[in-house]
Amino acid sequence: MVKGYLLIKLIPGLEASALSQIRAIPGITDVNLVFGQWDAIATAEAKSLFELSKVIVGELRSIQGVQDTTTLVQGEL
Repeated sequence: MVKGYLLIKLIPGLEASALSQIRAIPGITDVNLVFGQWDAIATAEAKSLFELSKVIVGELRSIQGVQDTTTLVQGEL
């Protein structure tokens, strides 16, 4: 299982709609509104890095109101 932390910048005025759509994406396990450089942080889980990238590129980034994303992939030592 691959886990990613998605830092999301939203377009002002579209935050509520975008957050609702993000929460509905299969594989997104948690979404929190934050204040600062980023507007939201989401947690996603997938079977592989390829599947995680499909969630991010194919679903998350296509939502109207999502302006920018950065993904942090969980590692293990």
